[in-house]
Formats: sequence, C-alpha cells, structure tokens
Amino acid sequence: MPSQSSAGRVPVVIAGAGGRMGRRVARLLAGHPRLVLHAGLERQPGPIAELGDALVTDDPARALAGAQVVVDFAAPPAIGVLAPLCAEKGVAYLVATTGLGAAEQAAIDAAATRVPVLQAANLSLGVNVLLELVESAARRLRSFEIEIVELHHRHKRDAPSGTALALGRAAEKGRGPVRPVMGRAGVGEPRAPDELGYAAVRGGEVAGEHTVYLFGDDERLELTHRATSPDIFAHGALTAAAWLAGKPAGRYTMAHVLAG
Repeated sequence: MPSQSSAGRVPVVIAGAGGRMGRRVARLLAGHPRLVLHAGLERQPGPIAELGDALVTDDPARALAGAQVVVDFAAPPAIGVLAPLCAEKGVAYLVATTGLGAAEQAAIDAAATRVPVLQAANLSLGVNVLLELVESAARRLRSFEIEIVELHHRHKRDAPSGTALALGRAAEKGRGPVRPVMGRAGVGEPRAPDELGYAAVRGGEVAGEHTVYLFGDDERLELTHRATSPDIFAHGALTAAAWLAGKPAGRYTMAHVLAG
C-alpha cells in the first residue's frame, strides 16, 4: 500500500514495468504531485531499480489491490487479463500498447462499459495535437495527395507504427474514405487519388518521427513530429493517468485530456 507520505495521491500500477517505457514512467512518478507508484506488473518479477521498494509481481490481482489507475505498456496479450480485471476491480485503465488484435480490442471495449478507459496509440501531447492538424489539413486540402512516413528505433516490431495508423485515421476523418497502401514497391499503376501511402523506416535508437505529406500541384505541406526522448511518452502517460482517475466509465482519448 502507498506510504503515509503519499496520502491523497492516486496509486498507479505500471504493467510492463521492466520494459523501456515502464521504467521511464516509474522514474518520472517519483515526486509526482498527484500520482504515486503502487506496484509494477511484470512477467518475470524481480528487482527493478526505478521502482525502488514498490511491489513487483506477475500476479495482476495482487498488483491491482488498492490501485486506482493502471498504465499498460505491456505486450498485447496482457490486455486479455488486465482489461476485465480492471473492470472487475473498478480501476481506471490507460492502454498505451499498439499492434492489437480483435480479441484485445474487444476486451478494451468491454472494460470501458464499467470503468474509464483511455486508449492511445501515442501519449505524446505534441503528437495528439498533430492528429488534430492532420484532420484539419486533410479536410481543407481535399485535392492534395496524402502520404505518411515514420521512423523508429531498431527494436520496434510493428510497422507501420500505431501512431502512423492513427494519423491515417485522422486524415480519413477529415477527407473521407481512403485506400491504404503499405510500403510501395515494384512496378504498378500510377498513384490513384484515393490512396494513402505508409512507409516505415527502422534503425538506430530513433525515439520516433512521423511526417504527413500533403502533395498538391506545385506545392506540398509537411506536418512533422520528432521525438528526441522517449520521456515525452512517459510524461504524456502521467498527464493522462492523473486526468483519467475518478472519471465516469467510458471511452476517452488524448483529445479529452488536451481539452482539460
């Protein structure tokens, strides 16, 4: 349980606490004015320096006992256990995992009928403003052709990134139905007006870079977000977790967080 010095703050569980993002969230939680680290959930529990003396366990029920918010950076299969357990325990659920299948998405949807759930492909505040800009640009520049290019570190497994796909959905929301083209290659027909192309680049330790191109005749608009440190995603996670705590059951997005 949280210590006496943490009285009044919201107890947070980090799922995937030993991963790259889980450790960053734990480090930034120290001294947070509204949140306190409650426990870490990890498949292979053991000491994690960033979690200090907080509980680290592979037992979701034990980790969630007394918690108010779960921040989930674990692999997608964990959602099938965590989402229904959050619903059962009345714990708000922040999902920051991408590459989800239909079963994981169904579990999130079901949980949102009982507890507040915030699902985001990218928790960066800047990226979520970019989503709004892309939707607006796609709506206003209806004759422009749209392409999305994303760069990430060599460790990233899914391609295109969840953020790139979210940007594509934002463009479609502004433009109307489009036909996704994943990674152009070979010789084919010229680009069709209804296409939306995605290109994924992997290498080094790139935290994340996304550019949405809107090509017109004799001009183009480029909307770019560059992450120089993964800490931006951890900061976004804590901002969202503090906002989500105490909200009514339902589905929320980072747009709700940005709106206050």
